[in-house]
Parts: sequence; structure tokens; C-alpha cells
Amino acid sequence: MARSEQHQPEAGRADSAAPAQAADAPAYADRVYRSGGGIAGGALVLALVLWLGIDAVATGGGRVPWLSLAALLFVVPLLVAFTVRPAVFAGPHGVRIRNPFRTISVPWGAMKHMKARFSTELFTRDGAKYQMWAIPVSLRQRKRADRRLSRLERSATASSGSRQSALSFASSDTEPKLAQADQALVEMRELADRAEENGAEAAKGAPAVRWSYEIIAPSLVGAVLLIVLLVLA
Repeated sequence: MARSEQHQPEAGRADSAAPAQAADAPAYADRVYRSGGGIAGGALVLALVLWLGIDAVATGGGRVPWLSLAALLFVVPLLVAFTVRPAVFAGPHGVRIRNPFRTISVPWGAMKHMKARFSTELFTRDGAKYQMWAIPVSLRQRKRADRRLSRLERSATASSGSRQSALSFASSDTEPKLAQADQALVEMRELADRAEENGAEAAKGAPAVRWSYEIIAPSLVGAVLLIVLLVLA
């Protein structure tokens, strides 16, 4: 389940940035999307792994402490990568996708379209496709939102007798909530449209991909140590 947050700009920015910011379009807070279920489950598994690993290091004999340390070094970064780390940051100039092993920055001008079918994906104009791990697709949640919309439309049609009134009723204060993945895409498309209307120069450019070596390196070291210790056992 993806969770949207508002990321407020830092208060301590340099004063020299103020005139440039004032000359551009109004600044909007970034939207942050995370999987609440993934974070909660990952935190529980991480706590269990750390508890077992630290206990083995403290009380184990022989090679057990070293094997436990190597296993922790291998497993903990992977748990963090797949549960706590994934996030999507959407701002006025583009979207930053933080996946388990990569961080992808895509200016709105480089984005072609987004879709959420079985997974949430972003497509760029140069043909690349990036999955958004932090925004999982829930088919059950989508069906529930569709059923609620159908019920509202039937109720409005029965009371007013016209399809136009039904649509007006459905889009009023009682508007049904979309599935969270669909709602996230709607919000990000609005940001992209706003950037295009404003002609923001910062929203142009090419996508940039950075590998998460802070996750990959310790996990690889732990895997190598674990293999060496098992071979020498």
C-alpha cells in the first residue's frame, strides 16, 4: 500500500536562490510515495534477523560468530533495499524513483507516460521503462474503488434520472477514492502537466540513473565472506 507524504522544502536554503525562485512559477512541496505495508513488514523481519544474528554472535562458539556476522552483512542490506529503501519523490521538475539497487531521476520533459497495471511503471521518451517499487498495484483495492463508483452512479441516476447528474454527483464531495497506485499516477500526471504549462527549464533534460553502491557493496562483501567461511568450514 503506497503512502503519499508532503516533503517540505528546507528552510536553510541560500538567500541567493530566492530571487530565482520568485521569478519562476510558485514552488510546491514534493510528494513522497512509500509502501506502508512494505516498511512495516521489513522492519519486523529486520528486527528478527538482527536479534537472531546478534544473539548468535554473542553466544555462539567456533565459527558461528563469524558466520553470523557475514550473514548479517549479506542479508541486512538486502532487507533494507527491498522494504525500507523504495520511495518515489515527485516534485515540480520531475520524479526521482528510489528502487532497491538504483535511483532514477526523470525530468517531466523526458517522461512519455506512466501506467499501473500489474506494477507501476514509468516510460521515457527514449524508450526506457522503470518500475516504481514503492507504489505497488492492488487489484483488490482497484476493484473495491470501481464497485463504489458504480454504486454512487446508480444511486445518483436513480435519484436524478440523468447520466450527467450522476457524473456530477460522483465528482462531488462524495467522490470515491481511487486505488492508491492510480491516485499516485493522477497526482504525478498533474505535476507533469503543471511543469509543461509553466515551461519550467529545470523540468527538461535526460533521465539519470545512479547505482546504489551503499547497498550493493556491503551485501557483496558479506556474500563473499559467507562463501569463504562455508568453504573453509
